[in-house]
Amino acid sequence: MNRQTLNLLLECHVLGIVGLSPDPHKDSHKVGAYLQAQGYRIVPIYPKVDAPILGQAVYVTLQEAHRAHPLDGVIVFRKSAAIMPLAQEFLSLTPLPKLFWMQLGVQNAQATQLLQEHGIGVVQDHCALIEHHRAQG
Repeated sequence: MNRQTLNLLLECHVLGIVGLSPDPHKDSHKVGAYLQAQGYRIVPIYPKVDAPILGQAVYVTLQEAHRAHPLDGVIVFRKSAAIMPLAQEFLSLTPLPKLFWMQLGVQNAQATQLLQEHGIGVVQDHCALIEHHRAQG
C-alpha cells in the first residue's frame, strides 16, 4: 500500500461508496459505518434501494451523488469487471475527486492506468477500514 495514496484517504472528508449495502452484515456496510464513525461524510451509491443507508440519502449514480455532495474520493464494492465503466463515469465528474479505492478482491489494471493518467490516486485490492485503522495506529 502506497503511503501517499493512504494519505489521500486520510485527507478526504466526503466519500462516495459504490455498492454500499443496507445490510449491516455486509462488508460494505461495516466499512461505511466505520468510516462514518471516524468523521467521514458517507454518500451511499446503491441503485437497488431508495431508503437511507447509514442515515444518508442513497444515490443511483456517481454523477447524481457528486452533484448533491461533491466527493473527495470514491470507495468501490463492485466486481472487477464492472470497474472500467465506473472509472469512466468517475472521470466525468467535475471537479474530479482525488481518490478511487477498490476494496479487497477488486482489481482492474486498465481502469487503474486510465485513472492514474488523469492524476487520480488509485488503490486496488485493499480494505479501506483495515488501512485506515492501521494508519491511525
